[in-house]
This record gives sequence, structure tokens and C-alpha cells, in this order.
Amino acid sequence: MPVNYESATKLLEATFAEAESALLARATPEVSEQFRSACEVLFGSPTQAYREVLLGCIVARIQDKTINIRQPYVSQGLHAFSGRTLDERAINPFLQAKRVPSSRGPYLSVFRRSVEYSPLTRDGLRDKEGYDALLTALGYVESVSEDRELLRTLRHLLYKFAQLREQASVPLTRLQRLSLEQYGLLIAGLLDTPSGGRFPVILVVATLNAIKEFFALDWVITWQGINVPDIVSGAGGDITITSGGNTMMAAEVTERPVDRSRIATTFNTKIAPAGIEDYLFFVKLSGVTPEAKRQAHQYFAAGHEVNFLEIKDWIIMCLATMGKRGRAVFNGELLNLLEAPDVPRTLKVAWNEQIQKVIST
Repeated sequence: MPVNYESATKLLEATFAEAESALLARATPEVSEQFRSACEVLFGSPTQAYREVLLGCIVARIQDKTINIRQPYVSQGLHAFSGRTLDERAINPFLQAKRVPSSRGPYLSVFRRSVEYSPLTRDGLRDKEGYDALLTALGYVESVSEDRELLRTLRHLLYKFAQLREQASVPLTRLQRLSLEQYGLLIAGLLDTPSGGRFPVILVVATLNAIKEFFALDWVITWQGINVPDIVSGAGGDITITSGGNTMMAAEVTERPVDRSRIATTFNTKIAPAGIEDYLFFVKLSGVTPEAKRQAHQYFAAGHEVNFLEIKDWIIMCLATMGKRGRAVFNGELLNLLEAPDVPRTLKVAWNEQIQKVIST
């Protein structure tokens, strides 16, 4: 049967999201050594088309195992497929939309007309090492009949494409004037985007920086990288605000549920040792258990204020309070944080996609 291009695009989108999450977690998707080694050569090759061909062939095989993935022209036989149409309708638009460095034209243009991916084609190509790696990868894909293993190869390949994008420049879409409703959509979209905890922290820090600048406060706001243990760093939380050398407040930004043990551990390891009197948890309030709230009330009675805030609601309230000029300051602070060199390109692309959604709504 012919390749379904809409389904192909949906498959690429869903699997690439998994690959991006793996990249943020620095967890390389497992795959056979044969396929992994071939991918290493392909992504070191100057011929972009070879890895794009492999992507199209895997997608085609996942859809229909009777397809001869070595024959990308329908005129080549009963089980051939249209590699060019698959590229034009699904592969290339997907790679371009995700800002992955890729061919601008059809990947088949690097081959002669009616090419078949076989050793016989090798002699007419310059990049023989890259082509050999493509043949090795295709041979492995042909040998696999289980969908689960084919999806593993696709996930690994897209992980390599995501890694490739990290070497490229991804310009950020600039923030224009937004209504409070649009800010709500943007913030909700960013918080719902898998980011390894980065988007929530960036949003909170940008808001605090905007408050500091708008009200001309003498705050010193420090924050640390994601997954840096507070005990090791000596910080009172993910974010610490000091004034005149004294800690005014500390905050923890978390996407995980907060239970009683989490509150007790935070108090014993951070709040009490540092004598912090004002501690904030930026969380989803639905994830705070009643036991956690009761434990916080006990510390409150002892002079340590432990409070919980919903990130989106708090930011919207701050933006409304600061008005138009304050929102402009927030926009600038947010973009400055997102433009930092250590922010993964995955998040920058996600930012651009969320902005586009908001302004087109």
C-alpha cells in the first residue's frame, strides 16, 4: 500500500518529542550496535541526504513491511514507493519545521534517476563511506520485523537529528505585545512542554528579575542550573533573593508532586540550617498533598513561612500589577534567559512554536 503521508508526519512528531525528552535527560535511546555505529558515520558525513533517506525508509517500513525500501521510485517494481513524495510531503517539512539542518531540496537529487540503494550505486558517488553506512543501516532495518524494534531505530535516529540541531543556531521569535489572556496561553503552553524543569525555572526567574527592575529594588537574585543539588551548591533553594547581604526569601520550583516528606526534608536540609524565614514552593497546587500543607503550617507557627504558589497564576498577577511597562520588562528578561548559550535548542524551538500558537489563536 502507498505511504500515508499524514500518518508519517504524526509518527515523526510523536517520536521526535520522545527523542527531545531523551536528549534533555542525556539518555541516549538504546539500539543495536550495528545501527548505532552506522548512524555515527552518517551524522559525521557531509552528505545530508543519506541520513534523510534513512529516515524516510524507516518511516516507510514502519507503515508497510512489504515495501522495498531500497526502491524509492514507484516505477521500479510492485513493492517500490515514492521516496521523493515522502520527502516533499513529510520528511523535509518536518525537519525544516523543527529547525534541523537538512537538505533544502529533495534528498534524491544527490543520486542518479531511478537509483536503487544497493552496492552497485556506490561507484558513482563521492561520499562512499557515508553511503556504505547507509547501506548498513538499511540492511539492519530490513532485518527487523517487530514494530517495537523499528520504533527504537526511529527514536535513535531522531535523537541524532536532535543532537545535530544543538550545533545549529535557532533564532528566537521576539515577543510582541500580548494580552493577559495570551500570556496565560503562552505560560500554560511552556509549562506543559517537557523541558526537564527548565521552563518553570526560567519563567519564575524572569518574573522576579522584572519585579526587581520595575520597582528598582536592591534584590540580588541568584539561581542555579537544573538538577544541581542544593546541598552541594550551598544554596537555600533553586532561587535565592538577598538584600543587604540578608536572605529575604528562597524558592523551589518543581514539577513533581509535593508530599509531607518533601516538606520535612526541605526544612531540615535547607530552611532550618540557613535560617530562612520565607520559603516558596512554585508548584502545581493540585500536586500538593493535604499532609504537606499541614506540615508547612507547623513550620509557619515556628516562624518559618512556607507557602505554595501556582506558577501561571502568580506570573499573570504580577504582569497585571506591573502594567504595560512591566510586561515589556518581563518580555526582555524572558528572552535574555532563553538566549543563553546553555539553553537547549529543543527549548528554543518549543518557544517559537508556542509563540506561533498564541499569536494565531
